[in-house]
Amino acid sequence: MVTWAEFSVAAPDLAAGGRELLYRRGDGEAMLATVRGDEPPRVHPINVGISGNGLYAFLLRSAKRQDLAQDGRFALHAHQDPAAPSEFLVRGRARRVEDPRTVSSVAAEWYFAVDETYHLYEFFIETALLGVRTADEWPPRYTTWAAPSDITQPVR
Repeated sequence: MVTWAEFSVAAPDLAAGGRELLYRRGDGEAMLATVRGDEPPRVHPINVGISGNGLYAFLLRSAKRQDLAQDGRFALHAHQDPAAPSEFLVRGRARRVEDPRTVSSVAAEWYFAVDETYHLYEFFIETALLGVRTADEWPPRYTTWAAPSDITQPVR
């Protein structure tokens, strides 16, 4: 798994397209799918942001935060716009950011005020998919990327 910065170097066009789709409505927005143990997956709307080297989200106490704390696996999909239905998806593992400097740096750029009740999570990318199309096109033109196995590292 890799950071957003490493992903951007390895697949610059895919990362640029993904960034555009995550921010297409201004603030970074996506749907987050999480899992925990044998429970069914959960899907949650969240704000995400690309800051420095990482892809981040501030999360309040919730099922999604518990899922990431206990399991870490995620899928993150940019919101779709029916008029411009391109799509972007990343999967991997997330971990809580404990470094106060990183938390402060990301919070300074965030869309809303965060306090100690929010935990910052970084999303490490294992695979990515970009599907490009207009409302009149079908099927989308898909580009996929996977982190090389020699740099895949556990993130726990």
